[in-house]
Amino acid sequence: MAKVENRTLREIMTKNVETVTLKDNVYEVACKMRDWNVGVIPVVDEKEDVIGMITDRDIVIRGLAEKREGSAAVEQVMTRDVILGRPDMTVDEAAKIMAQHQIRRLPVVENGKLVGIVALGDMAVRQVHHDEASEALSQISEPLGNTH
Repeated sequence: MAKVENRTLREIMTKNVETVTLKDNVYEVACKMRDWNVGVIPVVDEKEDVIGMITDRDIVIRGLAEKREGSAAVEQVMTRDVILGRPDMTVDEAAKIMAQHQIRRLPVVENGKLVGIVALGDMAVRQVHHDEASEALSQISEPLGNTH
């Protein structure tokens, strides 16, 4: 087993990742989240390239709170600017990127295709790089300021 500081995302990422496309609607995404017991699903195009992410929070804030129906298109509620990781990226590098961008989940892409996803919790729970994951979590959990 590699030393903790040398572990890569390939070693800790979840490989079996459910995806949705722009052809799906919010209701279908919510059902997939329920069935897979996840709070985020990558949005991919016909070439399987990641073009966005949709979270349970996106469904609530951009969907329900905006009075959108369950038939609303994924495109109306998804997050478009997605930060991506690489399988050969170290856990330390990924934790720093996640902290910098205040994200809890990082899709992992190789040759443009989704190959996995890493959650901040994966880093801490698997004790891969506990200090970096803990630091990233504390930075992500801090409010950016009053956004009301």
